[in-house]
Amino acid sequence: MDLQKIAPVVLYDDQCYLCTKFAKLVNFFGKGKFHLVGHYSSLGEKLRSELLDSSALEMFWFIDKKTAYGGRAALGPLLRAVLFSKKKNIERLEIQEMCDSECKTAKAVFIRSASLIRNSKKISL
Repeated sequence: MDLQKIAPVVLYDDQCYLCTKFAKLVNFFGKGKFHLVGHYSSLGEKLRSELLDSSALEMFWFIDKKTAYGGRAALGPLLRAVLFSKKKNIERLEIQEMCDSECKTAKAVFIRSASLIRNSKKISL
């Protein structure tokens, strides 16, 4: 896979309500700077198998041309990219929500938020 053509990428859980809302915020504030890819899409599965390890589904990932940042480690690079990177004019995607009612509860939101803080990983590409 030629990562140079698609980076930067935000890889998120497209079957989670909270993660989908997060991706919508990134899409809005990113203004066409990122490719948003769901974990369970065909491109997402390919990225996970070729670049990431077994913990890939536990967190969202921000992938640039040299490094994949997961979870808490991705927040800083993602924020810097939103604020300071040059606009690439990537077409903004309409993000589909594929969630059942269980993931919209307060407990689910708490568990996902705690997972974001607890999980952190950095992989050099």
